[in-house]
Amino acid sequence: MSTSSQTPGIRARVKEMGVQWGLPVLAIVLWWTLSANSTNFYFPPLQTILAVLWRDLVGGPLLPYMAFSLSNMAIGLAVATILGILIGLIVGEYQGLREAATPTLNFLRSVPPAAIVPIVIIAMGIGAAPKIFIIALTCFWPILLNTIDGVRSMSSELRDTARAFGVPRVLYFQRVLLMSAMPQIMAGIRVAIAVALVLMVISEFFGASSGLGFYINDNKQKFAMPETWAGTLLIGVLGFVLSAVFMAFERWALAWYFQSERSSN
Repeated sequence: MSTSSQTPGIRARVKEMGVQWGLPVLAIVLWWTLSANSTNFYFPPLQTILAVLWRDLVGGPLLPYMAFSLSNMAIGLAVATILGILIGLIVGEYQGLREAATPTLNFLRSVPPAAIVPIVIIAMGIGAAPKIFIIALTCFWPILLNTIDGVRSMSSELRDTARAFGVPRVLYFQRVLLMSAMPQIMAGIRVAIAVALVLMVISEFFGASSGLGFYINDNKQKFAMPETWAGTLLIGVLGFVLSAVFMAFERWALAWYFQSERSSN
């Protein structure tokens, strides 16, 4: 490929990075500048927050707390993904079951997740189990509903073709239904990651002795504002990194889908 053909691609990539990173960089610069001489107790300078964050990451409790929180989140999200996809494929495929389950699903998904956190903590005690349960329960709904929608949006021609060729049911679920619903499933998991991060923090506000949520809540109660902001900033960075990693994985796993979309356009 010639250099002249590579140049527009490089320019487009640089422009894309500029659009993506421009606003975050501007926000950081503004935050740094406006808070530089702050004497407000609740809004310390950004440089103080970053110094506290680095101190607690290198020699403080943040690294083990982060490992504890992310492991709970990963287990809860994995459980929600497996159950959400399995049940979503079955409910989405059979119309009678879908119609019977819809009122119950609409009721259960309307229950605010934060409202059940204290109840689950009381019922299951402290430790990792109630936090994993809360994350799994909350992440289950977006994955389930997106899987059902993905199955319902499958073309009738593809379904009829599979039936005409007598594709075995297990193979039909694995290779036809699952792959057809995969774009919507990925969208559901992307939403679930953001939800899991929020519930990971909220669940550690109650009956916890470790974790990033405990770090933020404990320092807030001690009126240690730089530490509270440092924990909050770390959560934001984790959310950004997790989202970027998953979107890269999504582009790789659904390369066939995006390629067909570009071809059809």
